[in-house]
Amino acid sequence: MTIRILLADDEPLLRMAFTMVLEAQPDMEPVGEAGDGAEAVRLARQLNPDVVLMDVRMPGTDGIEATARIVQDCRQTRVLILTTFDLDEHAFAGLKSGASGFLLKNALPEELLAAIRSVAAGDAVVSPRITRRLLENFAHQLPAGRGTVEDDRLERLTTREREVLIEVAGGLSNSEIAAALHLAEATVKTHLNRILAKLELRDRVQAVVFAYETRLISPS
Repeated sequence: MTIRILLADDEPLLRMAFTMVLEAQPDMEPVGEAGDGAEAVRLARQLNPDVVLMDVRMPGTDGIEATARIVQDCRQTRVLILTTFDLDEHAFAGLKSGASGFLLKNALPEELLAAIRSVAAGDAVVSPRITRRLLENFAHQLPAGRGTVEDDRLERLTTREREVLIEVAGGLSNSEIAAALHLAEATVKTHLNRILAKLELRDRVQAVVFAYETRLISPS
């Protein structure tokens, strides 16, 4: 299948460079370009791309606000945030807005292509460990206090699913969770898929964010 990609960046030369890289791939097709967040939202609604490469710093509507709107309006579209630093506030805000991951702007072409393919396949580009570091670095922006934050979706989870979610939020891989909870790795994958469906989340990264925002797990 061909991955349809929308480019959102206010630098024309950078968009052109990305386009050249993408057009050389047999499984990718650039379907549009946006110079600001508002245009990115409009084109995403119109074109329904598989992946949006989203710069965070753009005039008018920035990439964070644009990401939130696209995630809400275009359920099948994944957003890949382009940022300058891997542990900055923009990456944090992008993940909270619903992005499936982030990528450094100076990433190598092969890293960019691999990230796009991963996001298009429904995977998250950012590992849970990186996400956890981000959340802990910006813990002051997370809900404070003791006990979980009220969220009706938490009640949908079984006790075992809560246990798996806590381990996911702790940065463990499926194989590590399987060992910790004495489960088969396939069983962990099944639990994770059910967790995402019940919580109405897109991917593993969003599950980690949810666990922190509801205080199911707290920054160490």
